[in-house]
Amino acid sequence: MRFAVSPMWEAGTSFRLLRSGSAHPVHRRWAEQVRPRVAAAGLDRGWLAELVPPSGYVPDFLNPAPAGSAPTLAEELDRILAAPVSRIRHDLDRLRREQGSLGPRARSLYAEPKARLLRVAEEIASYWELALAPYWARIRAVLDTDVFHRSRQVAEQGTGSLFNALHPSVSWDDNTLRLGRRPQTLSRKTAGAGLVLIPSAFTGPGLFTRVTLPEPPQLAYPARGVGALWEPRPVAGTDALTAVLGRSRTRLLTELETPASTTELAHRTGLSPAGVSQHLTALRAAGLVSAHRVGRSVLYARTSAAESLLAAACPQGSASRSGLA
Repeated sequence: MRFAVSPMWEAGTSFRLLRSGSAHPVHRRWAEQVRPRVAAAGLDRGWLAELVPPSGYVPDFLNPAPAGSAPTLAEELDRILAAPVSRIRHDLDRLRREQGSLGPRARSLYAEPKARLLRVAEEIASYWELALAPYWARIRAVLDTDVFHRSRQVAEQGTGSLFNALHPSVSWDDNTLRLGRRPQTLSRKTAGAGLVLIPSAFTGPGLFTRVTLPEPPQLAYPARGVGALWEPRPVAGTDALTAVLGRSRTRLLTELETPASTTELAHRTGLSPAGVSQHLTALRAAGLVSAHRVGRSVLYARTSAAESLLAAACPQGSASRSGLA
């Protein structure tokens, strides 16, 4: 048994959430920012829209078993591109049975899997860049914290304690892992060896499984702390940080509580666009800011290093700006 943080699980479950059109109580602010970008890029009516329905089955080839504890999106896309033709067609046959039919893109993928799969991977990369990459430092921190907590739980209290606290539908009894409300029985004869546990920020209250021989079964579950994922972070009391970075660069870091473009930052801060661009270049070179192209503009976001720097500089209980408002 092992834990893994999987970018593809976050991509699929977050896209499904956006497609549902619901005002999710936790992810509403994120969805309000991202949904217009997805629509503007045409991703709401592209390959993913046909392969990731609002509910029901998602083709297994989109979620290969993560290699290692924290593969990159590029590594997982390589695994998707290496999927056997038989696997792709098998999964699309199941999708057709569950939905009643396949969309035109899915039908072309069935006819020419290797030629079309590259288009699917390119669209996933585009979706990642505009919907998840600007927020990944924050999401990844929640997932890593979950893994740390549960790994320690296993070490201190044993595997049974982990499973009995993982999700209401999961239990460990008499050396048997039981998954409630699963339509099909799971046994060692139908599942590969081992088990991969994947914390997710976007699964919602449910539990997702992937069982595809010969790979180990995957169990994606809601990560602890997701409820506070988009809560505002403290940024007041940054005098010490200002003494190191300067007032303008510190201000830009605090403003990047929400990913923003150069123009937006200039409007918020009163700095000139040229000045903002110069400061962002320096912050990016220092590893404190990342840049993500969205259509014709570029969104800047704080990195995990910047989050740690701000947390260290800001005293507990200090005031905070509004978050993803």
